[in-house]
Amino acid sequence: MDARWPPSSRPLLGVCTLVCLATAAFLGHILLRDSLVAPQEQRRFSQGPEQLYHAHQQGARNPGPQPSPGHPGRTRAAPTQCDVPPNSRFDCAPDKAITQQQCEARGCCYRPATPWPQLPRMGQPWCFFPPSYPSYKLENLTTTETGYTAALTRSTPTFFPKDILALRLDVLLETESRLHFTIKDPTNRRYEVPLETPRSHGRALATLYSVEFQEEPFGVVVRRKLDGRVLLNTTVAPLFFADQFLQLSTSLPSQYITGLAEHLGSLMLSTNWTRVTLWNRDIAPSPNVNLYGSHPFYLALEDGGSAHGVFLLNSNAMDVVLQPSPALSWRSTGGILDVYVFLGPEPKSVVQQYLEVVGSPFMPPYWGLGFHLCRWGYSSTAITRQVVENMTRAHFPLDTQWNDLDYMDARRDFTFNKDGFRDFPAMVQELHRGGRRYVMIVDPAISSSSPPGSYRPYDEGLRRKVFITNETGQPLIGKVWPGFTVFPDFTSPAALDWWQDMVSEFHAQVPFDGMWIDMNEPSNFVRGSVYGCPDNDLENPPYVPGVVGGTLRAATICASSRQLLSTHYNLHNLYGLTEAIASHRALVKARGTRPFVISRSTFAGHGQYAGHWTGDVWSSWEQLSYSVPEILLFNLLGVPLVGADVCGFLGNTSEELCVRWTQLGAFYPFMRNHNDLNSLPQEPYRFSATAQEAMRKALALRYSLLPHLYTLFHRAHAGGETVARPLFLEFPEDPHTWTMDRQLLWGEALLITPVLEAGKVEVTGYFPAGTWYDLQTVPVGAFGSLPPPPPAPLMSTIHSKGQWVTLPAPLDTINVHLRAGHIIPLQGPGLTTTESRKQPMALVAALGTNGEARGELFWDDGESLGVLERGAYTEVVFLARNDTIMNELVRVTSEGAGLQLRKVTVLGVAAGPRQVLCNGVPVAFTYNPDTKTLDIPVSLTMGEQFLISWS
Repeated sequence: MDARWPPSSRPLLGVCTLVCLATAAFLGHILLRDSLVAPQEQRRFSQGPEQLYHAHQQGARNPGPQPSPGHPGRTRAAPTQCDVPPNSRFDCAPDKAITQQQCEARGCCYRPATPWPQLPRMGQPWCFFPPSYPSYKLENLTTTETGYTAALTRSTPTFFPKDILALRLDVLLETESRLHFTIKDPTNRRYEVPLETPRSHGRALATLYSVEFQEEPFGVVVRRKLDGRVLLNTTVAPLFFADQFLQLSTSLPSQYITGLAEHLGSLMLSTNWTRVTLWNRDIAPSPNVNLYGSHPFYLALEDGGSAHGVFLLNSNAMDVVLQPSPALSWRSTGGILDVYVFLGPEPKSVVQQYLEVVGSPFMPPYWGLGFHLCRWGYSSTAITRQVVENMTRAHFPLDTQWNDLDYMDARRDFTFNKDGFRDFPAMVQELHRGGRRYVMIVDPAISSSSPPGSYRPYDEGLRRKVFITNETGQPLIGKVWPGFTVFPDFTSPAALDWWQDMVSEFHAQVPFDGMWIDMNEPSNFVRGSVYGCPDNDLENPPYVPGVVGGTLRAATICASSRQLLSTHYNLHNLYGLTEAIASHRALVKARGTRPFVISRSTFAGHGQYAGHWTGDVWSSWEQLSYSVPEILLFNLLGVPLVGADVCGFLGNTSEELCVRWTQLGAFYPFMRNHNDLNSLPQEPYRFSATAQEAMRKALALRYSLLPHLYTLFHRAHAGGETVARPLFLEFPEDPHTWTMDRQLLWGEALLITPVLEAGKVEVTGYFPAGTWYDLQTVPVGAFGSLPPPPPAPLMSTIHSKGQWVTLPAPLDTINVHLRAGHIIPLQGPGLTTTESRKQPMALVAALGTNGEARGELFWDDGESLGVLERGAYTEVVFLARNDTIMNELVRVTSEGAGLQLRKVTVLGVAAGPRQVLCNGVPVAFTYNPDTKTLDIPVSLTMGEQFLISWS
């Protein structure tokens, strides 16, 4: 093992970048202070309401010709003030490519850049706004009980149709760390996202931020009070608010931006002219395309390790454009501008503040954290049973067996075919008797081609009027797996009740345990409908974001189709979320226990109801690598129950790829091996004995760590924390961690460094400052019901100052390190969580340099609803200090009180003790001077206080 810096000049480049950004920020700070004033209570002197802001025309010193008032398309004078730095130019032709004459007719500057970049990457705009471009003017700024309100007026229409020339600004100082402002039409009610968010009944008395306004052109500037850093500055480009085009731009304090899911790529987004399109789409994940989910939230890291977040609560089709200045532009096709700013200041606080608005994650059932297995192509109960039997014979854990479309009759929801699945209910009951669970696929599209009276979901849905309709008021007909289909409108209470009834009725036949909701963007095999879509503004908006297929109806239903709350144009991105809510609700009703829903399509707030898998990924090393930032990203977005299909879904895997994917997948919060109909089989038992042993070792490690993982999910559910998290969340003051997305942490304590490339038997990872203990020194599987893995070679402890370390990584090894200062609970693995939950437990304490460590265990029955409200759980805190380990009983109930503790391993004990006492009684122990490890066999219960000491 060796410690080294990577062979690059990244540290030096990072310093240079930070210096340049700091200089730019300082200059911007000076210039901005000239043009802005703060509301009264943020000033050091008193003044009348009429003096709360002052007029400032950005081009007053050298304005050039002002664009003349007029209608869209009217010719204006070409501006003369066009000396805008290339990286700070904001596109004046977002809707289409235009000529110089057309550009200047818009009142914009034209400066060709050479060469024009190849799509899909953007480049600096040739046609861009001059500083003097007309925008809105702020008027009548007034202090309110919750913040401020003002009128915004525009005298000059833009080049988009149906400008809304009079707007209302409301600024809400909601909490110390949360600012909320909206810009909307005060006279005509527009669509707003029907997401339940916290309501402010007063203004926060002390805030981490200050708010300032520019009168003309209008802008909002938000600063961090502590250092004056500008976090949001919308004065950098004109505000647009037309009926079908809204644009709000802001400067960014750094180039380190993450969020804006769902996309395939690095965790940190590039600010080098990058466009992220949010319009949920059924498409195999690839870079630079709009994927299954839309999350209009970003987290920005700032110099020094602080962070802030911005959430635009808008569900319309949109582009988010990042440019090198750095700056960001939101471009939405409808709705309102509903903006939240989260001040952190720590990155993990930003995530918690965001989740206070969109909702904290649901608590999954314990079995949901075990190993799941699926394949499209298990064409009968006999084949499905054989798979389960093969897994058991090969000693592979399996908690949940899944089926794809194969179980259905003619691929219709809430049916099963009477050929291969005649005894379907009996198979599910057999799984239950073996301590396992069952999940099957359910698509939203309902077959509409069965004879009347022969297919109850359709007949009953028609009767209750639960389907999305076309312009004539008839159910819109699309085409999905069963053929001609209709689509439930999950914004309708009637549809929620209908869905609940269909789920309950099918559950009465087949007692399934969870729902896998797929194809819910919604996906459609024809464009819009089998009869096409009408020719109107919703189908052909003046601005179409960079969607695959070039139109909003590509691979989905007509944008103009009608739902109860609004048009599909507005609600499309919410379809998966609303189905997840409906399915969550239906499972609670049908089963009476904690629901388990895994969805492909997502929107902000999804984690409150369901998990997510990353869709139809290819069996490739590239997709394996990309899965790490994807899992980290969804955890930042409050969807911690997330995973990619282990070994890949599309195409054929290789043995080495499947082993490495299983090792990484053992550290996905949601772990499922799933495979395509036309691919070679990839169940773990299909491979060589060597590969099987490596996979078995990885699965035993996961099952041993499930009590720790479950505790992390409790903290996510109760406190808005992440489960899998990027390194920067724990080490924000170390800039080297900011771009790390080939490693991940589980909570604060475990650092996972997977092999992500073919043919490698070592891996280089970054270890932040501190002491890191190799978890291989602890034989985690030795006290469970599975055969113990062979002993691993003993590794030396890593004492890092913040450095890269190259680690041995033979095929049977994934490197996992325990951070000094932490204690984690382990449990003997089993073939199911039903079995493993009965096994004895162990504690591993990694002492810090001060000899201290801390950890906790949350335990309940693993599936009941309302355990926190009823107090039906056990919570224990473990503390190590002064050569002792003890437990503090936060709460003890029958669930968890009797858990048996059989071993305590202490890492970092400097010298061998002469004696070890357990509750004052001497006990046997072993000490390894090479690894500084103290092993103490004990016979204790978690629900009773204990004290272990050594001298």
